[in-house]
Amino acid sequence: MADGSAGNDIAALGKEYAELRPVVETVMAYKDLVSQIADAEAMLDDPEMKELAEAELPDLKAALDASEEAVQLALLPKDAADARPALIEIRPGTGGDEAGLFAADLLRMYQRYAEKQGWRFEILEESLSELGGVKEVVARVVGDGVFAKLKYESGVHRVQRVPETESGGRIHTSAATVAVLPEAEDVDIAINPGDLRIDTMRASGSGGQHVNTTDSAVRILHIPTGIIVVSSEKSQHRNREIAMQVLKTRLFDLERQRVDDARSADRKSQVGSGDRSERIRTYNFPQGRMTDHRINLTLYSLGQIMQGDLDEVISALQADAQAKLLAEMGA
Repeated sequence: MADGSAGNDIAALGKEYAELRPVVETVMAYKDLVSQIADAEAMLDDPEMKELAEAELPDLKAALDASEEAVQLALLPKDAADARPALIEIRPGTGGDEAGLFAADLLRMYQRYAEKQGWRFEILEESLSELGGVKEVVARVVGDGVFAKLKYESGVHRVQRVPETESGGRIHTSAATVAVLPEAEDVDIAINPGDLRIDTMRASGSGGQHVNTTDSAVRILHIPTGIIVVSSEKSQHRNREIAMQVLKTRLFDLERQRVDDARSADRKSQVGSGDRSERIRTYNFPQGRMTDHRINLTLYSLGQIMQGDLDEVISALQADAQAKLLAEMGA
């Protein structure tokens, strides 16, 4: 990179350099501490320096333990998709209208979290109910380390609260599903045009920010998998771009799931795996409590969490995933 001989590879090399630099710095810091400890231990033989060395060694050894753990974490296998943008798909589950309203709350939660992280949050497709609930929404999130953090959100989210539609004050339980997919790049997925059926249609149905605004909605069917993608922006050209990108991302996710399942067939834990059939979290509004069932984490700050304060939850999930990887490497 420095001598200018990288040519067209400059972007890829720059990305690799950015990923490797913190690892190298962590290892160099560890080596520096080892050197300092060796110097201090050598000073123990010098009567004039012995007292100073004895005072420094406990702190240096404590710092070495922390540095060794940092090196282990830095050298853990990385998910190649962690740095990619992500697609978030949110759909109501059991619970009727209340499930749709909760899905809308989850959408706002992720929008606010993305805003706090400095990410760009773009809604690609949105269908709303007459009550303002979400029937289905697909959003694209772009920024630093998006998938690395949001991938832990895949699964079934359960809510316990008194619905707006409930006149008797009874607590109901409903659910919404969240799928977080790393965005596919062109090199990831090659699609045979003969495997596609592309239809142009008029958007229809109640609600939704794009519905009934265009005659150029695009629906793509991927025949081998049966995956259907619809985009209803105002531009037919833009619709084709969006629909193809979403289709590539879903096919890429299928392949990632297949590889992951083959790699971890005997692994009991599903934390961070993106298993979207698993109930991962409960939001209990009467008690102001959120519980993540994968790591038995309970926080009594539901109001802040619904406003997008997800850092504590996601950090705990990342730490747990790292601990499991370390345990596997040591097994």
